[in-house]
Amino acid sequence: MKLVTFTISLFLLFFILVSCKNETKNGKLEETKTETPTKIVSSLLNPTSGNSSYPRLFATESRLLMSWVQEDSISRLYYSILENGEWTKPYEVNSGNDWFISWADFPTIAENNGNILVNYLQNPVDAKDDYNIKINVYSAKTQTWKKDILLHNDGTASEHGFMSVVPLHESSFYVIWLDGRNTIAKGAGHGTSAGPAMSLRGRVVNADGTMKPSVELDNRVCDCCQTAVTPINGAPLLVYRDRSDNEIRDISRIRLSDDSFSKPLTVFNDNWKISGCPVSGPAIASFKNKAAVAWFTAVNNIPKVQLAFSSDGGETFGIPIQINNHETNGGVDVVMDSENSAMVSWIEIVGDEAMIQIMRVSADGSKGFPVTISKSSLRSSNGNPQLEKVGDSLYAAWTQTEGTKSSVMTASVSIKDL
Repeated sequence: MKLVTFTISLFLLFFILVSCKNETKNGKLEETKTETPTKIVSSLLNPTSGNSSYPRLFATESRLLMSWVQEDSISRLYYSILENGEWTKPYEVNSGNDWFISWADFPTIAENNGNILVNYLQNPVDAKDDYNIKINVYSAKTQTWKKDILLHNDGTASEHGFMSVVPLHESSFYVIWLDGRNTIAKGAGHGTSAGPAMSLRGRVVNADGTMKPSVELDNRVCDCCQTAVTPINGAPLLVYRDRSDNEIRDISRIRLSDDSFSKPLTVFNDNWKISGCPVSGPAIASFKNKAAVAWFTAVNNIPKVQLAFSSDGGETFGIPIQINNHETNGGVDVVMDSENSAMVSWIEIVGDEAMIQIMRVSADGSKGFPVTISKSSLRSSNGNPQLEKVGDSLYAAWTQTEGTKSSVMTASVSIKDL
């Protein structure tokens, strides 16, 4: 945990330095269309209360699930479902006083035919730098929960986190995460080119809480960037920030099929060489056989949010489209509403304000008007905004922090207005 905090602090210093520059190679940031009024954005009431933060969204064809954390004397994990315009009563999945709570790595939720999986991070007793992923699984068949399941069984005092999950087959889930079991060998791993590094692992979790053996998907990845996964052609397509031997940290993808997986493929060669983790992972979405990936990069200290489309199930990706119009620190998410169109969200920096922006982007490179969802002061503790779609509506969720009080905010936008 200390190591993650140190890495995040390095990223904040990096961002301050980057923010002093706002030129591209030809002198200016690429211009997009003028920002539209926020009147098309509708504030959405939600069932959170108290000191709540770090919402995570998951959408089915007709329902929107949202998980969040509420903190008082202990940490509590809740979720609720929005269906037909009404939120269900919040359900407390779990609680504890030994959780690891981070704006960069917070609980995620998914549903598969009524089966639900949600996680949290736990600090073991007397832990210093390590923490574990605990999952909670609800079975629609038995209408019961299996809770506090340890996702990994390596038994090492190391870091495990940045989990992503996607429905698999009729009732299971495929879960990926960053795993530090290799980093404890010879005391090496984080932030240096020497020795074993953080790895990316995955495994199948069934609705009854049983799990298939975990598999190492990549043995050298960036230490603390978020992962992402989407279903495509009935199989998981996952993206993450990779890490080469000479510290190039670009975005890679892996395709899974049955019990096999492809070799990592770089989505685009940004060639961003950076000695530490930027704490800014990619996002991915799919529609039929098409996919879209959004990510942050800062080659030559020029911060960019980029979006690339795939027309062949994630086998290859096209030339990326730059999204941001001003300074940015990433915070990306993306959803697709057709085979050739995506809505991307990101954080844009103007002066001392952080603006959550969304914009429609087409695979041919054309872009709509950026729409501001919310404005706030520059605070990393606000976390990454979340984006999902249900029907003709796009939903956003984020943390709003004022002083020591945090609140979960939600809003909706009609997709036809973008």
